[in-house]
Amino acid sequence: MKRRWWLAVLAVAAVIAAAGCSTFSYYGQAIGGHLEVMHRAEPIPRRIADPATPPELRAKLERALAIREFASRELGLPDNGSYRSYADLGRPFVVWNVFAATEFSVEPRQSCFPVAGCVGYRGYYAQAGAEGFGDGLRKEGYDVFVYGVAAYSTLGWFDDPVLSTFIRYPDAELARLIFHELAHQVVYVKGDTTFNESFAVAVEEEGVRRWMAANASVAEREAYAASRARRAEFVQLVLRYRERAAELYREPLADDAKRAGKAKLFAELDADYGELKAKQWGGFAGYDRFFAGMNNAHLASVATYEALVPAFRALLAREGGDLPKFYAAAKALAALDKPARARALAALTPR
Repeated sequence: MKRRWWLAVLAVAAVIAAAGCSTFSYYGQAIGGHLEVMHRAEPIPRRIADPATPPELRAKLERALAIREFASRELGLPDNGSYRSYADLGRPFVVWNVFAATEFSVEPRQSCFPVAGCVGYRGYYAQAGAEGFGDGLRKEGYDVFVYGVAAYSTLGWFDDPVLSTFIRYPDAELARLIFHELAHQVVYVKGDTTFNESFAVAVEEEGVRRWMAANASVAEREAYAASRARRAEFVQLVLRYRERAAELYREPLADDAKRAGKAKLFAELDADYGELKAKQWGGFAGYDRFFAGMNNAHLASVATYEALVPAFRALLAREGGDLPKFYAAAKALAALDKPARARALAALTPR
């Protein structure tokens, strides 16, 4: 793994050598930020054995190792060094992602990289860098959404550590995140972010269901089910309005008419969210920050992670819940060109 680690660094460094100043700066912060994360990582067993480790953290690290073992033993996820070390970053998020969309589009602005291919966002290890990039895009007329991210995957190039940014999550959320990031090491298509993220969400869903069936109390399962039900209602609401926005932007209207329609649409979305929160969620405010300053980029960000999840759920059901067969079927889809892959996933999506 050390050889692959340095090959990855050298590959990115080679790209930097041929890049312009702005690209040099971006990749510089990316390399420096990731190397800092790896530098802070230490084996979890060593941290557990350290008398200075607080009891609460020790218990969570022990739980993380149990989840990690479950991931490979029961879910067929890669059995490697990822999530067997721990890094304390001393900040709330590991990176901040910047989503952007043009004034009359719900498609995310693409950023392209040598290893990951093109993705619908751009990540920064410092919030100031993300906000600065976002401000620049706003001046160009883009709708922008900047948000913190607790974890990311290097697709197996590095042994990704468990991070302080998510170690204190409830057990189900901790498991969900680890399963999701490991799933990216199973199937990843350069240039198809929605495919990649939706596949990983489907894996995390099934993984957490199995984890909780074996390890959680009835109360924990009920609490998680309630949380996921809220999440599903949130996703349905946002995707419904994303489709309405897309329809509006396709209409042959003058820009001023589209702007008026856009303002009306987002006002309706805000009202529907308020009603959902008050009448069905008992005032739960966990999504308030997302809905603050809602724009096209917010809609694009949710679609990136959720749009194809129903198709992957259907694919898993078609394979009888057999995860190795599901992974093989997903890899077969990944081998198709993008139009053929889209047709195959559309055929799987429940009507």
